Amino acid sequence: MIETKGLRKSYPSGKRGHQVVDAVRGIDLDVRTREVFGFLGPNGAGKTTTLRMLATLIRPDGGEAVIAGADLLADPAQVRRRIGYVAQGGGTADAVTAREELVLQARMYGSGKAEAHRRTEDALAAFDLTEFADRPCATYSGGQRRRVDIALGVIHAPQVLFLDEPTVGLDPASRSQVWAEIKRLRTEGMTVVVTTHYLEEADALCDRVAIVDHGQVVAEGTPEALKREISGDVVLLGVAAGEIRPAAEALRDQADLHRLEQVEDGLRLYLHDGAAAIPQVLRVLDGAGIVPGTVQLQRPSLDDVFLARTGRSIEQS
Repeated sequence: MIETKGLRKSYPSGKRGHQVVDAVRGIDLDVRTREVFGFLGPNGAGKTTTLRMLATLIRPDGGEAVIAGADLLADPAQVRRRIGYVAQGGGTADAVTAREELVLQARMYGSGKAEAHRRTEDALAAFDLTEFADRPCATYSGGQRRRVDIALGVIHAPQVLFLDEPTVGLDPASRSQVWAEIKRLRTEGMTVVVTTHYLEEADALCDRVAIVDHGQVVAEGTPEALKREISGDVVLLGVAAGEIRPAAEALRDQADLHRLEQVEDGLRLYLHDGAAAIPQVLRVLDGAGIVPGTVQLQRPSLDDVFLARTGRSIEQS
């Protein structure tokens, strides 16, 4: 559904624009039909810039892309007819109702009056908006307003929907509602591309993810396949700042240990069998006169994949 090769975008920087910031440094993607594909990475990684290029909002400096069979550079108008786009900030006006917004959006995409109203009624029902469809958008909750945004993005039945950070600022219940809508759209045959910096969101929603850092894809695959690259378990040890280095030295020869990393508040150990290794880890630390404040056993996460590829955590970026 989407194929990109070497997609690039730079911006002038500095007071006189003499410096250049490479926001996207050559993105290669292959997004399949009827999947939820995620761009995962910290703020400033290039996710939104990539999405805005694919949505024809900004022109790439280099590379090529084909979206739903249309060439991004040669025929951007055809791309726009085949996609929907929902920006991070949303697009609803406070004084306008959801029904008015949806009818207008459908008309802008070429629907006649009767067809626009039919599409609007279908969208209101599908996104559970009918009950408050005739109230001003200013009266909606964050989750309700976000559902209106997504309904606007699909009122013309696009083949691909781009969602930029769709759940930023929402409470957990509203986030779950948005997740449910995204999954429903995928089930109904739509290809959905989502940017997010929420690790659990990417894990729960996405069939595949591209982990992006400094404008480049550093890892791509299913969440499960990426996590399998970090074999075994992760043990997090909370250690006082002055004891982190001595603790690391004491544990480096641990038999089951295949990687050890010092983090801000302690140590992160990658072990083949974390549960079995914890007693020995604690004995070694006790022999060195070190008592950890906390001990946590975790399965590898997408943040561990990012950490392994970049040397830092998404959550700390």
